[in-house]
Amino acid sequence: MVREEQVNEEDLARCLWTIGDVTRLRILEQLPTSPDCCGGKNVSQLANELELTQSTISNHLARLRTLGIIRHTRQCRDVYYWIDPERAEQISEQVRSALKLKK
Repeated sequence: MVREEQVNEEDLARCLWTIGDVTRLRILEQLPTSPDCCGGKNVSQLANELELTQSTISNHLARLRTLGIIRHTRQCRDVYYWIDPERAEQISEQVRSALKLKK
């Protein structure tokens, strides 16, 4: 029988591994927390700002999307990304819980 804590620990470890990459942290720093037109970033913009190729950015965005910490929307021919504040808060809560920290 798998304990619920083990599942949470495994999920948290996966989250931390995904977020813990330097490039992914740099991407997250560039993204807004709402899907507004002014602050949203597309792959080209992120590639220019971070001085990386579009394919590298796309690969990292795919991992962050799988984690659920970012969302995206298509506008014309571009896809714009932003941080999902609810998912970010869930991950933050898991970290606080694992470290036995109070909010």
